[in-house]
Amino acid sequence: MAACAAPPYVRISCSTPSPTALRRPRRRRVPSARCSLAAAPGLRAPPELVDSILSKVRGTDRGVLLPEEGHQEVADVAQQLGKYCIDEPVKSPLIFGDWEVVYCSVATSPGGIYRTPLGRLVFKTDDMVQVVEAPDIVRNKVSFSIFGLDGAVSLKGKLNVLDSKWIQVIFEPPELKVGSLGFRYGGESEVKLEITYVDEKIRLGKGSRGSLFVFLRQD
Repeated sequence: MAACAAPPYVRISCSTPSPTALRRPRRRRVPSARCSLAAAPGLRAPPELVDSILSKVRGTDRGVLLPEEGHQEVADVAQQLGKYCIDEPVKSPLIFGDWEVVYCSVATSPGGIYRTPLGRLVFKTDDMVQVVEAPDIVRNKVSFSIFGLDGAVSLKGKLNVLDSKWIQVIFEPPELKVGSLGFRYGGESEVKLEITYVDEKIRLGKGSRGSLFVFLRQD
């Protein structure tokens, strides 16, 4: 979730015109650079593992509806995926982008009181998104509806790298918007998260208290 430099596993290839091509006036070519983000060879997890964890959390209201054995199945697949985690994932550009929270083993870890049993009765959660912007900005947003009005709770935080896998995010006071009304409340908050796996499609994280997160990259 935070990176300031591109690691070795970012492949950058450049192609330039051959001397022959440059001598042809009717087909002038301009040198180009193509960059692709991909895990290093040998570290990519089998696609069936990625598909498996997504299928296990699909339709579970981000894990709320899963029985205990269902949570264990998700944890087992996450452990297998962790074996394919790239070195120093906090430095990978793969962590940047818009991510949907599709699962958490602890319902209230993403969304706080809005995801408690009472909160879920009052607030109908529509989206839970985390945006990671280079070099060190994290934006969390929970969108919901209440009594026919659209609302959202947003947090902006600064990301600090603790080591090769762990990051810390210090969030500003949350902002609540319901309809045309908006205000800030509370104080700063802090979270620590270990990135246990990341690729072009999903990201897995484990909180300091053991909660497991599954994020799906948004198109």
